[in-house]
Amino acid sequence: MPALYIMIPVALLIVAVAIYVFFWAVDSGQYDDLDGPAHSILFDDQDPGHQAGVDEASGEGRASERRDGEA
Repeated sequence: MPALYIMIPVALLIVAVAIYVFFWAVDSGQYDDLDGPAHSILFDDQDPGHQAGVDEASGEGRASERRDGEA
């Protein structure tokens, strides 16, 4: 029973700290963009030597040739 006199205030203190940290995270914008980090893993880092994206954007890639041939 005497252990409860210490454990209950310590538990309440831990809960209060957890609530404070949660509200601090919300106020500082930690939860503003939940989808960005999840989608960023799907894309490679920018590689200046990689020309596939540049060729496709300018219409010189294989994908544009296939589209022209199918039409």
